[in-house]
Amino acid sequence: MKQETAEQWQLFTELLSKINSYNEAVSLMAWDLRTGAPKKGVQTRSETIGLLSTEAFKLQTSSEMGAYLSYLNHATVINELSETQRRIVLETQEEYDRSVKIPAQKYREYTELTAHAETLWEDFKENGDFAGFEPYLTQIVAKTQEFIDYWGPKDTRYDTLLHMYEPDLTVEKVDQVFGQLRDRLVPLVDKIKATNKKPDTAFLKQLYDKEQQEKFGIFLLEQIGYDFEAGRVDESVHPFEITLNQGDVRITTHYLQDDVTSAVFSSLHEGGHALYEQNISPELARTPIGQGASMGIHESQSRLWENFIGRSRQFWERFYGDLQQHFPEQLKDITVDQFYPAINAVENSLIRIEADELTYNLHIIIRYEIEKKIFNEGLPVSELPKVWNEKYSSYLGLTPPNDSLGVLQDVHWSGGLFGYFPSYALGNMYAAQIVNTLRKELPQFEGFIAEGNFTPIKEWLTNKIYKYGKSLRPSEIILKVTGEELNPDYLAEYLEEKYKAIYGI
Repeated sequence: MKQETAEQWQLFTELLSKINSYNEAVSLMAWDLRTGAPKKGVQTRSETIGLLSTEAFKLQTSSEMGAYLSYLNHATVINELSETQRRIVLETQEEYDRSVKIPAQKYREYTELTAHAETLWEDFKENGDFAGFEPYLTQIVAKTQEFIDYWGPKDTRYDTLLHMYEPDLTVEKVDQVFGQLRDRLVPLVDKIKATNKKPDTAFLKQLYDKEQQEKFGIFLLEQIGYDFEAGRVDESVHPFEITLNQGDVRITTHYLQDDVTSAVFSSLHEGGHALYEQNISPELARTPIGQGASMGIHESQSRLWENFIGRSRQFWERFYGDLQQHFPEQLKDITVDQFYPAINAVENSLIRIEADELTYNLHIIIRYEIEKKIFNEGLPVSELPKVWNEKYSSYLGLTPPNDSLGVLQDVHWSGGLFGYFPSYALGNMYAAQIVNTLRKELPQFEGFIAEGNFTPIKEWLTNKIYKYGKSLRPSEIILKVTGEELNPDYLAEYLEEKYKAIYGI
């Protein structure tokens, strides 16, 4: 690399590091807001988040950044860079091109609004008060629509939002893979409903001590390889993972005293996100590619650890005894042969994060269809509860008795995360396809799980996915790992095989 290029590169990366420092501070404050910050401080904290986020935004869209990108992207310079450096420039350029179109004041208003709304959502949800939440959500939707106009709509307005979380994904592609999946799963759900075989789940709904749940969750996270020297576990209304830096990757969970499985599987889910972030190559740290490739790929890892490993028979043959030790009275007469089908019981439910593997995808399709209506058809926010309830009645045969169990159940919209929900179902598809290859390349996969030896699995995932961070696009990762593009049939086949065995159909 020529001296001038080396000097420009150093200045460029110093600016990226400064932006990263602002973002880390904002992430820490956002984590604090959702894990117990005093309510009277919410407004001021939201304003502080808005101020610091805007400072980072100004740096990201500064003339200084534009000049560095112009220099580094020049045909005679770009070839001096390594492949990783070129990816950093490419990702930064894409973010610059998108962000520079948004006025800084508009961005600040948006970040203050969403930071405030995310915290207020907790009370609105608890009280089932959609009328109270509606003015905030109306503003968030309006500002998002305004941002789409600044960015320039793609094939549809909602395509623009999808691209934020899953690069190059389109409504046309999502409609196709969701349609294929739905056509395979609906008949399976119908067959299960028709059978007389119903796993007993009553024992899961006893009172389970919160402190013991917390201890068991930490134990499982230690077993799968979550590094507690580079992270911590806290409690929040809605479980999440947040990366402050590669040495500080935090997760939260939510404890329900009358449902022992909720915290178990949310801990494994968020732990899967954290394993990804903790094992990205250190050389990518504090750069735009030092994070997960996309939300779909990220969700593939949380769902892989939660479901493909955590809900497997082999997993509980190894760890059910440990669970019994934490809850000897509740589980003393329950065998693993009873426990395994109970945690995999198929039952239409109102709450997405509590749904079984099979019907979970229907919860996502409902949200996807509603978001399309909001941004492509102009569905008013005031009509969301009505449309939500109609879709739950149509898809799952259930009508929420209140908005707490309905349209207010997820935190995502309060944070402006429109276009995010499809990532969950895409993550299930990616995970099934990845596990199919993993089994071929690690024939002892089930044996490792039964032994509680997750090191070989984590190492395989690190070498194939984690270490690359965002240096590869989702389509590149799935092709590199599995040899083919995203194929929903792998998820359908996995679910058919698993549930036909459990229900004897």
